[in-house]
Amino acid sequence: MKLLQELFAQGYLTEQMLNDFKKQIEKSGKTEEDLILSNNIVAESFLFELKSKINNVLLKKIDIDQVSSEILSLIPEESSINYKMAAIGKNGNAVLIGMVYPEDISAQSALRFLASQEKFSYQVCLITPGDLVKLLKKRMDISSEANKALEEFGKEKGSNFDDLEKQAATGSITEDAPIIKMVMAILRHAIEAHASDIHIEPGREKLTVRFRINGLLNPSLSLPLKVHLAIIARIKILAGMKIDENRIPQDGRFSTKIGDKDIDFRVATFPTLNGEKIELRVLDVATAMKTFEELGLEGRNLEIVQSAIKKPYGMILFTGPTGSGKTTTQYAILRVLNKDSVNIVTLEDPIEYSISGVNQSQVKTEIGYTFANGLRQILRQDPNVIMVGEIRDEETAGLAVNAALTGHIVLSTLHTNSSVGVVPRLIDMEVRPFLIPSTLKLVISQRLVRTLCEKCKVKIKPAEKVRNYIAEKIKGMPDSVKIDLPDPLLVWQAKGCEACNSTGYAGRVGLFEVLAMSEELADLIEKTPSESLIFKAAQKEGMLTMEQEGIIKILSGQTTPEEVARATEEN
Repeated sequence: MKLLQELFAQGYLTEQMLNDFKKQIEKSGKTEEDLILSNNIVAESFLFELKSKINNVLLKKIDIDQVSSEILSLIPEESSINYKMAAIGKNGNAVLIGMVYPEDISAQSALRFLASQEKFSYQVCLITPGDLVKLLKKRMDISSEANKALEEFGKEKGSNFDDLEKQAATGSITEDAPIIKMVMAILRHAIEAHASDIHIEPGREKLTVRFRINGLLNPSLSLPLKVHLAIIARIKILAGMKIDENRIPQDGRFSTKIGDKDIDFRVATFPTLNGEKIELRVLDVATAMKTFEELGLEGRNLEIVQSAIKKPYGMILFTGPTGSGKTTTQYAILRVLNKDSVNIVTLEDPIEYSISGVNQSQVKTEIGYTFANGLRQILRQDPNVIMVGEIRDEETAGLAVNAALTGHIVLSTLHTNSSVGVVPRLIDMEVRPFLIPSTLKLVISQRLVRTLCEKCKVKIKPAEKVRNYIAEKIKGMPDSVKIDLPDPLLVWQAKGCEACNSTGYAGRVGLFEVLAMSEELADLIEKTPSESLIFKAAQKEGMLTMEQEGIIKILSGQTTPEEVARATEEN
């Protein structure tokens, strides 16, 4: 434990810390380096310079761009991961091998075996864990993986759609087939990029793969059209679809293990002029397990939501465009309500995530199992909480209101541009105005904005136009949440670094407009339920618009003025 002893000698560790770390190493089997770095005792660069001196091994600074794929491929990927080593260059006739743990006997033995098998001589140097991660990431670059699979695909006899169909039917397709490697590479890189959707789109001359990351589509890969049918067929096989049907859209889903996580994918095909397009929605359970705070609910909005879900009955309606996070917020509420003493039944189209303890049902309009028909059946299941995917028609609206009147909590979505637009929309759907105040407890309208990368965001003085925009929105805020314009006014700006793939953003957060029923609003709805009057009354009671809540998130450094403007101008 030379590193720990040296850090103790230099005053970076107390004697108590030294003894605690030694015990942790004995119990957990972790390395000195892991414990030192995970506890932020010193920086990685300092630690490995120290290790270089102690072990008398050259510490090599890595320029990722100068390391070729051919050199990297000399050490198998599995060995690189297991033994924390990688081929990084050549020194004369010898291959230069970077190792995080050159003192590891098993790693040295593995290297000697690989060198004898592949017939190369080598020299060892020290590299940092951070540089090893970069090397592995380059090695697994989606383009290089796809090109390698393409080469294998071209060499295979009968590498075509018909062959794949026959292999699938007989179950003879192997896990090391090039097309399977290519599909898995696309899925894995989508997960690593934190993509929410994968689009595989045939064009006239090429097949394009795009990932939706933080709400925006990004081109990720171009492939020759010759692999289109094989990729579509492979995904259809995984999703249990008919691989010989390409005239009509199909839906399916599948689950696969990527890394150490089980990831679900929802699949939808769509016939286009150039062939079938396929869209995969990434259903990572971690996304559905977010808390209210992680979703972006805070302050008054959070208090109102927490108060509303404690009531034993009433409707909670959500509004916002597709992809605005409504379902995720609904699931967050369901998890709070999900107890042994509560019977929760849902009607969804489609079921996004499986929640233990919740009775989830998928509507099937083609056989007459609609939201309205399903809602009638749900009421016979003795539910406490009902979630209906969407109120689409007068019949479903009437049944949902009736369920709320008879002592049930009802969650559902409605298509309007704002929270205050829900009341006029319900009246348009023939819900009587006097029923709305007694059943509608809460309306949540939301949009998603990208959050700034914490590792690279920078503070700047905003342009005059941005300053005026922020000042105007602050001025119009309700008295209950008044905030002063900071002087000097500084905002955070996206910069871009390796951690966020040079975008400046990492993840997304919600902007919420939460309308809670009150006596004044109830009186207004029964007499003159116009959207403008409801809005004025709600603001008077403290409701923040999404733009106003966005300003608060701008000033707290969560996002940028450009993001808030983009999300709220889409209304």
